[in-house]
Amino acid sequence: MRAKWKAWGGLRGRLVVAFVLVAVVSAVTATGLAYRESRNAVLERKQDAVRTDFKNRVDQASADLAMPPDEVSLTRFAVGVADGLGDTVVVAEYRTLTASSDASADRTRISGSLRDAVRTRNRMSLQRVDRHDSPYLVVGTPVTFDSGSPSGLDVYAISSLRAEQDDTAGILDAVRDGLLPVLLLTVALALLAARTVLRPVRELGRATRRHAAGDLASRVVVPRGRDELADLARDFNRTAEALETSVAELREQEAKARRFVADVSHELRTPLAAMTMVATVLDEDAGQLPPDAAHAARTVSAETARLSRLVDDLMEMSRFDSGAARLNLGEVDLAETVRNTLALRGWTARVRAELPDGVRAVVDPRRVDVAVANLVGNALRHGGEPVTVTLGAGSGSGSGGVGPGDVGSGDIGPGGVGSGDVGPGGVGSGDVGDHDWVTVEVADRGPGLAPDVLPHVFDRFYKADSARTRSEGSGLGTAIALENARLHGGTIEVANRTDGGAVFTLRLPWRRGEGAE
Repeated sequence: MRAKWKAWGGLRGRLVVAFVLVAVVSAVTATGLAYRESRNAVLERKQDAVRTDFKNRVDQASADLAMPPDEVSLTRFAVGVADGLGDTVVVAEYRTLTASSDASADRTRISGSLRDAVRTRNRMSLQRVDRHDSPYLVVGTPVTFDSGSPSGLDVYAISSLRAEQDDTAGILDAVRDGLLPVLLLTVALALLAARTVLRPVRELGRATRRHAAGDLASRVVVPRGRDELADLARDFNRTAEALETSVAELREQEAKARRFVADVSHELRTPLAAMTMVATVLDEDAGQLPPDAAHAARTVSAETARLSRLVDDLMEMSRFDSGAARLNLGEVDLAETVRNTLALRGWTARVRAELPDGVRAVVDPRRVDVAVANLVGNALRHGGEPVTVTLGAGSGSGSGGVGPGDVGSGDIGPGGVGSGDVGPGGVGSGDVGDHDWVTVEVADRGPGLAPDVLPHVFDRFYKADSARTRSEGSGLGTAIALENARLHGGTIEVANRTDGGAVFTLRLPWRRGEGAE
């Protein structure tokens, strides 16, 4: 039902309404003009007939009237004029005498303005009046002597216009009765025209939605002719073809770039293994070397380890990009998993952990370990101690304000921190609905993140400080943490604490084991 109302509220409905309005205005205008013209024609015909007949009867009857008339002769004169005029009432006035062909006639239908016009102009005059919702035509004329001077005798004819009113009303009723079929025909024609006009538009809409869904090969049928709709369809097809070509090229380039990164990372692993082994030996024997050689050995060892971490991270990102990353799910105690993460990296003494027991969920423990380790390591390197890790569980929805495609990954170094303060859910990735969630919150007491840095926290290799060309991490830590969260169907949110410091929240769907309550 809503779709039908939406369709009628769209372009089709507006076209139909426009057609109907035009038809109604045209019909009303034509009816008004026809009514006015027919009414004028009927009245003029009636007026001409009454004036002609009245004048002839007055001329005939006045030839036998002795002047000055008495009341009896004046009455006989009025009756003589009325003969042959049908139901017309004749009133004759001579100074103070008044006679009528019908004693019961309403003489008030003769207005004072008409009497003045007859007497002052000394010629025939007429007037239409309404009495008791009935229209009348009143014609008055003076009787003149042969010399042309007025005789003082004025004669008036009162003729009913009821028949003429009924005729014009009948015309109006006939036009009004024909209005409904005209409107129905107009609606039918409007629907037909709207269907013809909107069919290409609907086809363009469907093709656009198919494009939005990823079907870039979709095209529309070009209508016949050279009108604007045909031009629009041709332009759409040309644009779609260009877009399909561009997207295909971009996808090919992206695939090549991913293969290149994966291949380079894979090829670097073998020489790096040998370099790491040699660097480890040199680092262990650095104490027996001269100071300069010892410093060089330790530097080589540190840089080799960093390069090895970078290659491992690139390999991991290439697996995410290619869709090869998979979850190895198992039911684990999350508190124990986080404790093992901190203990394995020697962070137990540096991190305050609030990990309630009994929170068990079905996750990939290795990927949770990687995500938590990257977030805690980022807080220790770039935030301020103490760093707090809090495990929580419950119902709710994520508050991330940025969608998955709007954020990437990156490590935020000392140059990227600031004192900006945003809401608790300032930046996130993914849009999650109402579910049961488990959360791991990593908070520090540093200066926080600058507002312009927050949207880029997850960008790959993002450096908040353009002068900083290198950092302790690979620049992919938060990216890998985010991808691991997404692989579980979760998200990571970042915000500044109102009392100082940044807080990262790993949010994962709470999948319970079969035996869990």
